[in-house]
Amino acid sequence: MAFLVFVLLVSQCSALTSQQCHHCEQTSCDCSSQNLREVPAAASKLITELDLSLNALETIMKDDFLSYAALRALFKLDLSSNQNIDIVWFYRVPELSFMQNMLTVVRRASVINSKVFVIPCQSTIHFTNLEFLDISDNTVADRAFMEMMCYGKEDVLLNLHTLNISRNRLFLINSKLFTRLEKLENLDMSRNSFDSMPSTCSWPASLKFLNLSSTSLPEVTSCLPQSLQILDLSRNKLTVFSIELPLLKELYISGNKLGNLPDGHLYVSLAVLSIQDNNLAKFSSKNLHDYQSLRVLEAAGNPYVCSCDFVGFVTNDLMNHKTVVRHDLKSYICDSPDAVRGERVSDVKLSVFECHTALAISLLCLGILVLCVLIAGLCYKFSVVWYMKMTWAWLKAKRKPKLKKGVLQYDAFVSYSEMDSGWVEAHLIPALEQSEPPLRLCLHKRDFVPGGWIVDNIMDAIEKSHRTLFVLSQNFVRSEWCKYELDYTHFRLFDQNDDAVVLILLEPIDKNNIPKKFIRLRKVMNSRTYLEWPDDEDQIPAFWQSLRTAIETPEIDDTNNL
Repeated sequence: MAFLVFVLLVSQCSALTSQQCHHCEQTSCDCSSQNLREVPAAASKLITELDLSLNALETIMKDDFLSYAALRALFKLDLSSNQNIDIVWFYRVPELSFMQNMLTVVRRASVINSKVFVIPCQSTIHFTNLEFLDISDNTVADRAFMEMMCYGKEDVLLNLHTLNISRNRLFLINSKLFTRLEKLENLDMSRNSFDSMPSTCSWPASLKFLNLSSTSLPEVTSCLPQSLQILDLSRNKLTVFSIELPLLKELYISGNKLGNLPDGHLYVSLAVLSIQDNNLAKFSSKNLHDYQSLRVLEAAGNPYVCSCDFVGFVTNDLMNHKTVVRHDLKSYICDSPDAVRGERVSDVKLSVFECHTALAISLLCLGILVLCVLIAGLCYKFSVVWYMKMTWAWLKAKRKPKLKKGVLQYDAFVSYSEMDSGWVEAHLIPALEQSEPPLRLCLHKRDFVPGGWIVDNIMDAIEKSHRTLFVLSQNFVRSEWCKYELDYTHFRLFDQNDDAVVLILLEPIDKNNIPKKFIRLRKVMNSRTYLEWPDDEDQIPAFWQSLRTAIETPEIDDTNNL
């Protein structure tokens, strides 16, 4: 197969030193690095390779290749690194008629990094057998490229299967220029500046490989050919990729801004997916299962959120998945949360609270609830609330100055159960207030300030009373009134002056049944005498006399208090 390479690469050349090739053999001539300014004559008709690279060729004259016109065996002509070739003059011979015989047999041609800005249509039509054309890294613009392709109206390059026009100055994706290239399979248009992609395009059905990497594309459209098997869209500005390509086998979309894996259902034939250096936060086993044919995954360099699900998937499932992870898991780095930023995903160890937040919070709330119930039960059992209330009332009472006897308003404050109010009203009040001399009693029903706090009323009544009468009975022990209100009275009295207490026992009470909160009351009943309401009516007058005596008896000094 005849092979011709036009490589016009930029390099530094020095002055002319020789016009002849000194290294010619039977079938090849190495004329490189001899500072030639002209094309030397053919040394033999059997030459298959001619190397003119690294010289100082300035022009290609019409007659320069006359001696090569009959060379049917020449398949390689290397003109690389001749930076002074006058391309403008080269274009003045548009039909290149002096090279026509060679062009018709050329199958592979490369004009790389040679500052070429145009190849005229009249020249292109001579490449009738050309299969491979590489004009990358030049200055070909849109109009010049249309000229080269004869504006898509001529049957040119009909045998071309590979075209590389990367690193030029194209701004438009003009699919109509390729419509007639029915054998075109590979097209490389990378490193141009395509700001947008047409919504629809017309491509040859033979196209299988398309390279649009580094072209500044912000989005892709249905312009992409459905026949593609390999697509490279790396290093663009894509945020989403959702174009259905049923025949696609390899997809390269690294270096974009994708936040999620493309929907695998759109790419039933995809075997290789490269999605490195994007904005992927995570992906799961389900995402990979959507790709029916995926075999290779490249997904390193993304800002992964190392949640429990993702860490577990990477460390446990990903390595056992049918998909081969081409890069080591060490390349998978956590970006968040802050506690694990910069760590390898495979090295992250998360706590139960981080992995099962809802369950952990539920268990924590349940634990707190159980603890609260337990504390409430203990408080109820050991009367903690009662003691707290008593302590608060006692502290308030401590801050009040004790009234002198002459300032006292009542002879006695009566503490009794509401269930015993009948006895108090029928017997106690008449016997003490209606006798001579009458005693002044303080009763909560009658003498408490309406609207005032019950504790304040009780403490105020005690402070203004010479004695406090406790009417003890089974009702008194069980009374809520006594438990939650009059208990403050007991605490105050028993703490400061036991002699101010007068106990009246209406009925027998088992001391063991007295609540623990009445420990002072139990102590007093064990250490002091108390007045019992007699069953014999003949003893009632003596009972009242003893009660009056107890109320009127002066208090002993505080130093003798219990």
